Amino acid sequence: MRSFDPDPSVIVEGPNGQLTHRESLDHSVRLARRFYSVRPGVWTLVGNGLSNQTFVEGPGGIIAIDTGESVEEMASALRELRLHTHAPVVAVLYTHFHYVGGTKAIFDEAGSCVPIFGHQRIPANLARVTSEIGPAYSAGLIHQFGLRLPKEGPDAVVNEGLGLFFRDPRHAPFTPGYIVPTDFFQGGEHLSLAGLTVEVTSAPSDADDSVTFWFPEFKVSIQNLVWPTLFNVFAVRGEAYRDPNILLQGIDHLIGLQAEHMLGAHGPPLSGKDEIARRTTRYRDTIQFLWDQTVRGMNRGLTADQLAHSVVLPAAVDDDYLTTEFYGVAEHHVRQIAAGVRGWFDGDAARLFPMEPTARADRLVAELGGALAVRSRVTQARAANDLRWALELASWLVARADPEDADRMLLASVLRDIASRTTAMNIRNWCLTRARDLDGSTHLSRLREHRLRAQQLSELSPRETLHLLRVLLDPVRARGIDHHVSFKFSDAGPAGLHIRNEISVATDGIGASTTVTVAYADLIQVLTGSSTLTGLMSSDAMQIEGDAEATKRGLACFDIPGLRA
Repeated sequence: MRSFDPDPSVIVEGPNGQLTHRESLDHSVRLARRFYSVRPGVWTLVGNGLSNQTFVEGPGGIIAIDTGESVEEMASALRELRLHTHAPVVAVLYTHFHYVGGTKAIFDEAGSCVPIFGHQRIPANLARVTSEIGPAYSAGLIHQFGLRLPKEGPDAVVNEGLGLFFRDPRHAPFTPGYIVPTDFFQGGEHLSLAGLTVEVTSAPSDADDSVTFWFPEFKVSIQNLVWPTLFNVFAVRGEAYRDPNILLQGIDHLIGLQAEHMLGAHGPPLSGKDEIARRTTRYRDTIQFLWDQTVRGMNRGLTADQLAHSVVLPAAVDDDYLTTEFYGVAEHHVRQIAAGVRGWFDGDAARLFPMEPTARADRLVAELGGALAVRSRVTQARAANDLRWALELASWLVARADPEDADRMLLASVLRDIASRTTAMNIRNWCLTRARDLDGSTHLSRLREHRLRAQQLSELSPRETLHLLRVLLDPVRARGIDHHVSFKFSDAGPAGLHIRNEISVATDGIGASTTVTVAYADLIQVLTGSSTLTGLMSSDAMQIEGDAEATKRGLACFDIPGLRA
């Protein structure tokens, strides 16, 4: 399997002391900062962050495609552009919701607003990753992109697979500058911008709001389908299932355009109609191979574990960086396809009713002769470069009810072994981040808490905020409670909260048995830890009409210290 190499001879030292696979270091050269002049009037900046910023000039001005992660990142791209043209930016296009954070830089340069075109799902997708699933999503990003890894030394980031940086340190402090689209599309539209025709085609990839832009006058396609690495069917940070069959439809459309120049959200541009067709066809066929062979194995009765080891990409895919595992790994994509097609249960009887993980680990370690014996076996497996077995054994030690520091250090060592021998930057970053969490060199305990932010809540309606609380309810505390509260906010619209059947439901407040009068701004202070419910009540900033004790008991069911104090 290519997921990582058991042979330590592949390990090299990077310019900042990183220990990594030599091919990963070579990949950094492809992702280095460069402002490509693709053809007259078309430019793309690679290496400015995780994504590219692209510019197309028509008779009426510049169309900017994607704006990166921050105002500073986009401002840097505009400075590069101005070395080639001083035509004004007259429109912004978003390929999908991931790289929309620097748009304000365009407004700042123009001194006025500019039309923005994006898929209608962009606002909802941005809201999704910052609300109910926000903590898990943030923790996943930190692990996948190595955001807490040091700048120098063996654990330092090499590259991000799709780009040189998640955020280029030179762009700090990374000021957010997302601006909501002024014009929404679904895909299938023909836009007239800057004197050019732009054909928009829906092309779901790693986001369901992803689109392909086609500029027929220039024979230029701009897309988020073909990456400078094997496509991530599975993202180690955790994401919804990315169906390869839907992805293939978008790539087939892309091939059918017969573009002379193909630019992407990531990686260097490709030019030459035949070259683009050949390499893009191989890229789509590699993805189809993974789906076809996974389903073939499922139909033959193989479990997910068996599939992950039996579906092996043809060796020739490594002849092209477009199909090489520089981001994720094929064995994880296979598992995701299997789960996406038929769910988590794969027919393995042991998975039907598995033991509770801590009890299972305690029993496994005991069966192998105790912790000392298992540690010895881990050491032997590492010496034999049998890293899969070493990882499994060390994981049992840490999963026990009472693991020792030595167990955590041992698992961290195995994770570092794997990190230095994989070409996949998702895997390297994840392994190193978890290793540093285990050995105490990086503290990530805060990532396992759902911390609400005042700015985030102030941008939501009261009902949206109360809806968010549903994933913070402790069902044990809520047992037996059936209480409906109506909130009257002096500075916002009304809303309600009904705690029943060990869940929390946001309502309009109609029919509630208790009414709470308070300022929404004051409630936000409680939810974000700046004040407490008791403090509000004692200062008369909150009045409760109805059953005050039931209201206090109900609000104390949430994992929010301010509501329990």
